[in-house]
Amino acid sequence: MSTPADVVALTQALALPDLGVVGDDALMGLQRELAGIRRRVDAASADVAAEIARRSRRELGYAGLAQRLGARTPEKLIQTLTGSSTRDARALVEVGQLLTDSSDSDGPGQSPPRLSIVAAAIRAGTLSIEQAHAIRVGLGAVSATVTDADLDPARAELANLAPTVTVEDLRAHARVLRDELDAGGVAAREAELRERRFLRLFPQEDGMTRLVGLLDPESAARVQTIVDAALSPRRGGPRFVEDDDQARAERIAQDPRSNDQIALDVVVDLLEVAADSDRPEVRSSLGRHGAPVQVLVTQKDLATGTGFARIGGQEAAVSIGTAERRICADGGLPIFMRVGRKDEMRLGRTRRRFSARQRTALAARDGCCRRCGRAVSQTEAHHIRPWSYGGDTDLDNAILLCRFDHLLVHNNGWQIEKDASGEVWFVPPADVDPLRRRLAAHPPNPVHRRLVA
Repeated sequence: MSTPADVVALTQALALPDLGVVGDDALMGLQRELAGIRRRVDAASADVAAEIARRSRRELGYAGLAQRLGARTPEKLIQTLTGSSTRDARALVEVGQLLTDSSDSDGPGQSPPRLSIVAAAIRAGTLSIEQAHAIRVGLGAVSATVTDADLDPARAELANLAPTVTVEDLRAHARVLRDELDAGGVAAREAELRERRFLRLFPQEDGMTRLVGLLDPESAARVQTIVDAALSPRRGGPRFVEDDDQARAERIAQDPRSNDQIALDVVVDLLEVAADSDRPEVRSSLGRHGAPVQVLVTQKDLATGTGFARIGGQEAAVSIGTAERRICADGGLPIFMRVGRKDEMRLGRTRRRFSARQRTALAARDGCCRRCGRAVSQTEAHHIRPWSYGGDTDLDNAILLCRFDHLLVHNNGWQIEKDASGEVWFVPPADVDPLRRRLAAHPPNPVHRRLVA
């Protein structure tokens, strides 16, 4: 059995020649050889990922490997260990489970179960993890109308096709083959795709927010049609149009924004319009008052026009001018923070749960889950010194934690310390770190820091 040291020694033995003097044929051959090595390494990595997932399976809860180490899922743990994306980590787990399933059989002479053709190609180093994932996703799962054996010819065809096409084309070809095999199952697969639709926002390190989502085919067509119409003048839209359309086309053609920027602005503008709509079906989706924007700014900075502000849920600072514009805009909800009058926020031992006013103050002070940075809307108020041990229901003894981290503290042995300067630290249990070294908390809202500085 190979050890981690053996793997390190193997990778260190890979020494490249001076590529500047290598001929074209040799250069392409070298790339092919390295790709083959990578495919075999990825297959081994998928095996390891599947074992991590097995030791982190849901029924183990916080005793599972991933959650015990503070990761919500095995994919998150693998992502941290490998430096890969969430999608790549998920693919490693799925393909690793495929390899594990395909290595087990019912006995001598029995065929291994599902996708053995693809699994054999991965083991042989002729199919990459991403290609295998594309085949699996494109063909889909077995159903009442298509058996595992029915899919085998398609898998063989796709495994042979894989070296000659891109991963995207391979996935598209797999979908075509599935529809041809299972035309009667199109409606069911359409419903399944719709159930998988989602939209999430991920704050980035530079202050931007990444928008990630999945659109089912019908929703994608509706959005794509609107975006395409907005960008039509830049994409060779109709030449013979009305005067008003010609003027708009000219404005779009001269617009300094990129196509992608225009597309985003169109979607944001439509959301703003929807928030102001009186249509019942829109109001039922957005709520009675739409979605007010929280503007976090000190009264002094707003009065003098200096300093900066924060928009609720965002990590990057914005200018006072932007704060003023959002405060004046419909749906904006300014929050003014000030020091003093702390007594009205102290509930002591008279009440265990934090009040709504305390929650508002906590949201402005902490700005997120103090362990992982998740948005305020996903957090709960936690007593740093537990209520059961005499902790007061006061802001000085409060911290915002998302549900996962709240349970991590209560159920998995993590502790929170607050030093004399007010800095907050998380202390893992000994089975996670035998030295129990303190981990710094996610920084609080910088506007509050500016207020009390």
